Amino acid sequence: MNIHSSGENAPPLIDDTDRKIIAILGKNGRISYTDLAKEIGLSRVAVQARVNSLIDDGVIERFAAVINPEKVGISVSAFFNVEVEPKHLQQVADTLENEPYVTSLYHMTGPSKLHMHGLFTDHKEMEMFLNEKLYPLPGITSVDTQILIKRYKSRMGIRL
Repeated sequence: MNIHSSGENAPPLIDDTDRKIIAILGKNGRISYTDLAKEIGLSRVAVQARVNSLIDDGVIERFAAVINPEKVGISVSAFFNVEVEPKHLQQVADTLENEPYVTSLYHMTGPSKLHMHGLFTDHKEMEMFLNEKLYPLPGITSVDTQILIKRYKSRMGIRL
C-alpha cells in the first residue's frame, strides 16, 4: 500500500491498487482474499496485508450487511430537519446518536440544524418517536419531517 503522511493528522493517501480493492469490497464485502487477489492481480497475502492496512489506517471503517428495510417490516423511511438552539446542539446530537430509530445524523449549515434519517415499522411508531423521544429534547425549536415515497438510489460508502 502506498500510504504517505506529512503529519500525524494527515489523511492516508491510497494508490490505484487500494482503490480497486475498495471498489470490489464495496460491491462484495464477502469476497475471499483469494478471489480478490485474482481480480487485482496480486497474491492473496499481499491483498490481505493491504486490506488489513486499510482497516488499521481507518480507511475501511467496517464491514456490514446492507439490509432492505421493507424486507424486514420497516415501511416508513423519514428525513428530519431539526432546529436546535446552539447551546443544546451537542446534547441533542449525543442523545439522537444513540437512538436506534436514527440511521444517520448530520450537523448541517444553517441555524444549528441537524439533518437526520430514521426508519420505523409504521407511522404510529414514528409518531411515538417524535412525541416521546424527539420533541421532549431540550432546545428543539422546530422539526420538519419528510417521508420517503420511493427510493431510486441509495449509496453505501463513497465514490473513489
